[in-house]
Amino acid sequence: MTVRTPGLAVSQAQKAQRRRETIAGYLFMAPSLLFFLGFVIFPMGMCLVTSFFDYTMTDFSFIGFKNYAELLQDSIFVDKALINTLIIVIVSVPVTCVFSIWVASLIYKMREVHTSFFRCVFYLPVVTGSVAVTVVWKWIFNNYYGILNYLMKNLGLISMNQNWLGSANTALGCIIMILLTTSVGQPIVLYVSALSNVDGSLVEAASVDGATNLQVFWKIKWPQIMPTTLYILVITTINSFQCFALIQLLTSGGPNNSTQTIMYYIYYNAFKLSRYGYGSAMGIILAIIIAVFSAVQFRLAHTDNG
Repeated sequence: MTVRTPGLAVSQAQKAQRRRETIAGYLFMAPSLLFFLGFVIFPMGMCLVTSFFDYTMTDFSFIGFKNYAELLQDSIFVDKALINTLIIVIVSVPVTCVFSIWVASLIYKMREVHTSFFRCVFYLPVVTGSVAVTVVWKWIFNNYYGILNYLMKNLGLISMNQNWLGSANTALGCIIMILLTTSVGQPIVLYVSALSNVDGSLVEAASVDGATNLQVFWKIKWPQIMPTTLYILVITTINSFQCFALIQLLTSGGPNNSTQTIMYYIYYNAFKLSRYGYGSAMGIILAIIIAVFSAVQFRLAHTDNG
């Protein structure tokens, strides 16, 4: 006759309960997991496979690394799209980060109603929608009746209307300016939250010991908001590399490819020229570049923390 001890019965009951909870957890995860596998992982795999084929509307033949070799000889991709994308990232990411920290440092100590007002103002372009924001900026930069030309002429800064989006000298700068206005909302909100959670006793102790505001920020606040900074850097970098809507709606890569970016060039080749394999190869290169930038940022942040 088998004798069951109370401890063994409890252990079996706990295992059964844990098993049921695990199954329930996976069932709750299943819709999101299936969506992730079907609309993220599977397309990524297809993109990698397609990049080795000459895939057009009339052909689907294996060509190995010829798409990648062609990319290296494509003057528009190397000299325009890649360079312009790097300029956008190198300019917009640091400016977004620094400006967001500065604004957050000014407003996080205000009364709650004032802080909420400024957070709402800066976050509004983020939730407004890229099309609506782009339409407003297109009116601002209009070379006939745009408000920018009107103001600058009245201030004596220019003598005649300028075609801001139609000139190769100013178009990319205008794109970067618009991108900045739509990129600072989320970082400001995150920095306000991060600065509010900084240990106030450490800040007060440093101030009593005679530390300046800059020293307090660099020695106490900065290390504590580093995780937030890392997240902002990575997300802003990815968003800058994927700049597409502004280009599509404002310049279509012109004039003379002066605003051509990797994302728009992928769209142009894949969906206008129907060169899906070539566009997929550019997508893989873009993913590798973003991964390298993100890895460097993680490494630098780890070094600072160390």
